[in-house]
Amino acid sequence: MPSISHLIEEFIRTFPFFLKPLLLTFELTFASVVVGTVIGLFVALLKISKFPIGPIIANVYITVIRGTPLIVQIFVLYFGFYKVVDLGQFWSAALALAVHSGAYIAEIFRGAIQSIDKGQLEAGLSLGMSPAQTMRRIILPQALKRSIPPLGNQFILSLKESSLAAFIAMDELFAMARRLSAETFDEMTFFLIVAVYYLVIVMLFTYLVNKMEKRLAKGDS
Repeated sequence: MPSISHLIEEFIRTFPFFLKPLLLTFELTFASVVVGTVIGLFVALLKISKFPIGPIIANVYITVIRGTPLIVQIFVLYFGFYKVVDLGQFWSAALALAVHSGAYIAEIFRGAIQSIDKGQLEAGLSLGMSPAQTMRRIILPQALKRSIPPLGNQFILSLKESSLAAFIAMDELFAMARRLSAETFDEMTFFLIVAVYYLVIVMLFTYLVNKMEKRLAKGDS
């Protein structure tokens, strides 16, 4: 087990090496979160739609994605689609993370939408709005507000799951830790260092989510 002084020394020495992977991790997480939220909202609306095939498609998607490992999904996108279109390492990982998180986000949105009192839908229809307009103007804003806490947790999971991009040779945080540990044969030191990076980022994300929740709670009072 490395000493605290050795960890601090190596943390400072290797910070320049981790800076670019750190930024890449942020970019990967941001891209996957944005795309995953769009996918999740679309699938949630599909699942509660009145079209007979809509819920079937949504349920198949959610079942398949939640029933298969993320690492397999990354490999399928990176290696499987390579012969058709070269997505590259970044978008292979980002889309795999987005598709994976989209299945969970869909259930978050579905639960939030269905938690809104049905009387509000009826009120919107009585005012002359179409079902789509009522959903967009009345139901969705409230559902999105209620979705913030579980969405925050899902985004944090996406951040931690981004470490799997290292397995397609993407130079994010975990990949850099593996490279430095292989060069120095000091595996424990660099895996502890990268754990600190992830811990700090997760704590920052958690703080921002909690702050957003409190601000929304004040708006309700």
